[in-house]
Amino acid sequence: MQVRSGGLHLSESPRIPTIEIEGHEVPGRGEYFIDVTPIRNTIATRMRQSVTEIPHAWTMIEVDVTNLVVLRSKLKDEFKRTEGINLTYMPFLVKAAVGAIKDYPIMNSVWATDKIIVKRDINMALAVGTEDSVVTPVIKNADQKNIAGIAHEIDDLANRARHGKLKLEHMQGGTFTVNNTGSFGSILSQPIINYPQAAILTFESIVKRPVVINDMIGVRSMVNLCLSLDHRILDGVICGRFLQRVKENLESYSLDTKLY
Repeated sequence: MQVRSGGLHLSESPRIPTIEIEGHEVPGRGEYFIDVTPIRNTIATRMRQSVTEIPHAWTMIEVDVTNLVVLRSKLKDEFKRTEGINLTYMPFLVKAAVGAIKDYPIMNSVWATDKIIVKRDINMALAVGTEDSVVTPVIKNADQKNIAGIAHEIDDLANRARHGKLKLEHMQGGTFTVNNTGSFGSILSQPIINYPQAAILTFESIVKRPVVINDMIGVRSMVNLCLSLDHRILDGVICGRFLQRVKENLESYSLDTKLY
């Protein structure tokens, strides 16, 4: 069986949650019941709170990550040998997003009724899929880490999430969330904001497509970035500029980019 290694969610084949059907089969009934677990109930509560309290809007930008794909392909084998973990695209996205947040700090904020609280620390929450839920462990002070350091944090948090070893300290303090929906092949999504943060950014699937460059057609590796935003705090102009900066940061990666 082929093992996935290109995304935050999947470094192994996903396990399917076990469903226990209680009671007896009822003739003519084409349904059964699944008890709601405490974690699923918590997710439901937070999702309802997010969409009820936060006026969601969303926007998307297209990014040429051809140079990033070449860079990762060059470095991933050596990185695996020396560091013992897979080098995915997520550390590069986190680094690019952190750089953009530094330029537009309002993205790193929460709504507090009569004021907007802008967080000084950039603590990146990662949406990680487990067997039967999604959790959001946090990379604390992500702006103080290099790409290799972020890669180790992502690998550690994702493994803890998959094996049920996350502690409360791993889940607290997130100020902005990123999600790698592209690991499932998605090319476009509208994520729900991780309450009470101001925004969430998804990194969709990288797809090779024909692109017009200087009036010539070339095959490039393209990816969509989708941003959901709290429209009480953020507007189209600031979010457009933020996404443009993330795009510039991602497209600036080259073979000279250092991981350390």
